[in-house]
Amino acid sequence: MRGLGLAACLLIAAVPALASAETVARRTFQTSDGVKLSVVEAGVRHKTEGAPTIAFIPGWCMPAELWRRQLEALAARYYTIALDPRGQGRSDVPAKGYTAERRAADIDEFLRPFHNVVLVGWSLGAIEALQYLHMFGSEKISGLVLVDSSVGEEPAPAASSGFIEGLRRNRDAALNNFVRAIFSKPRPKAETDALVRGAKRMPLENSIALLSYPFERTHWKQIAHAFDKPLLYIVTPQFAEQARNLEKNRPGTRIEIFERAGHALFVDEPERFNALLARFADEIAGR
Repeated sequence: MRGLGLAACLLIAAVPALASAETVARRTFQTSDGVKLSVVEAGVRHKTEGAPTIAFIPGWCMPAELWRRQLEALAARYYTIALDPRGQGRSDVPAKGYTAERRAADIDEFLRPFHNVVLVGWSLGAIEALQYLHMFGSEKISGLVLVDSSVGEEPAPAASSGFIEGLRRNRDAALNNFVRAIFSKPRPKAETDALVRGAKRMPLENSIALLSYPFERTHWKQIAHAFDKPLLYIVTPQFAEQARNLEKNRPGTRIEIFERAGHALFVDEPERFNALLARFADEIAGR
């Protein structure tokens, strides 16, 4: 592990405010193409203080609610906000818009009220955060956190071993296996069942479209390398070599490897993840 690891451990001990939960509220906004998207937020009292807003984008077919431990803990110091992308969580499920470009436009509209944002994207959400930067620039982004997603560095990730075919053949079984596999520590059955039901709200072919963005891997690498502000890349071992290569090829990149966590590492090890993110935001805020 590198970068913020020691600082994060110290921060866990030194900032007891991070352990106190804050009230999480929900609201909606309407996109330019008429889709109502749901947002969860906490720490609203910090909204006008000039400190960074911490904004979260979840992964494929997953809800903003997965970020609850981050929203609650970090809201003691920052305004925190998480998006249910179209077709996910409690957002509308429109018939169209399941492209990298439209989803990046949704992020742009989600962030439009803000001017100093630490943008956190997990899995597909990390890719869509990069696409947002490609299309709309980094003017309002003060820091970027990419969580357990390929960023186009070598080595390329292993093939999905038939996941799309499995979705078409038996969607229930594929989703059940997927949801359980993203956690290293078993979650309550009611929770995983709810995540599967939520994932099924999106029509099958639209969910598959999200797994099939028509870009070469170098597209994401070029965007990450061009981003000229603080970047933190937090991964599990599957992306450890990509993380080390990004650190080498993009000077200033910070990396952290969660050796024993699952893909949803911020759920498996929330205290460690929250401390890393708090330290990153504090540095950006000059605290």
